[in-house]
Amino acid sequence: MQNLKWRKLVPKTEMFEYLNLLFVEIYKIIFLLIPILVSVALIVWLDRRVWAFVQKRKGPNVVGPFGLLQSIADALKYIFKEIIIPASSNKIIFILAPIVTMTLALISWAVIPFGENFVLANINVGILYLFAVSSLGVYGIIMGGWASNSKYPFLGSIRSAAQMISYEVSIGVIIINVLLCVGSLNLTDIVLAQKKIWFVVPLFPMFVIFFISALAETNRPPFDLPEAEAELVAGYQTEYSGMMYAMFWLGEYANILLMCAMGSILFLGGWLSPISIYPFDLIPSPIWLIFKIIFLFILFSLVKAIVPRYRYDQLMKLGWKIFLPLSLVWVVLTSGYLLYFNLLPVN
Repeated sequence: MQNLKWRKLVPKTEMFEYLNLLFVEIYKIIFLLIPILVSVALIVWLDRRVWAFVQKRKGPNVVGPFGLLQSIADALKYIFKEIIIPASSNKIIFILAPIVTMTLALISWAVIPFGENFVLANINVGILYLFAVSSLGVYGIIMGGWASNSKYPFLGSIRSAAQMISYEVSIGVIIINVLLCVGSLNLTDIVLAQKKIWFVVPLFPMFVIFFISALAETNRPPFDLPEAEAELVAGYQTEYSGMMYAMFWLGEYANILLMCAMGSILFLGGWLSPISIYPFDLIPSPIWLIFKIIFLFILFSLVKAIVPRYRYDQLMKLGWKIFLPLSLVWVVLTSGYLLYFNLLPVN
């Protein structure tokens, strides 16, 4: 009888442990997602303020203190707007496209470390996961453009797909340079390898190419050809309205923040402080990473305000004929240097 009671109790305790683990993971996900969604709203405000500053305007400054609530007001406007689905569109794919774009933009954040043990999923192939998920982002755009059954969105999505795939190649080769110096695909290891010197110093040309490739990857000016207003109305977003349009917009800015986080982790020492001395050491590690992300985003915004749009052939020439050969040559130079001076990481 006692054995039977024991057998009945075991599955229950296992189930409670499983549920407990599940709730802890859900709590962690919510704890990560809410700050990202709030920061997307604030980053849109910052983008508009930087743009206004360059053009000697004030920018959003009416809704809330310093106009901080303007993005939330815009989001509320989108929520209450009617969603119009074109009669000739493929309705299921049309609805799925913004969901796919937003989901892929948000799940990438699972592997971003905000501190040494402050990461949702500390997997050994973190950089590979990031690269794979950001590559899948193209599908949401192609789905949106094709399902709209209209020539402008379709042209915009083709442009976007070609552009993103072209610049992913050079980003991949740039990441190889960093991996040669670290000897690990784990993002935490990449940050810890920069305790002595940030990789932006020895790999500065690669940092510049990564930054420009990130602009092209996220369809930011001067590479915003998929949504060139003069020729393609709003590109792949032309037929979208209401919350579905807002989801594309949210995914776009979450991707921009992700690229800034990747740049910070790969080249700017992630959560590490610039100088390891008394007052700087007191600042929590996530704050340093946030500072670096904001710094890179301000550079993104300044480029948008200053640089004119590229022609499509110039965009492709830059990616395939300049960046790719340069980054490949730098891989050879980096590996040769590490091998000659016996500095290759041994794991």
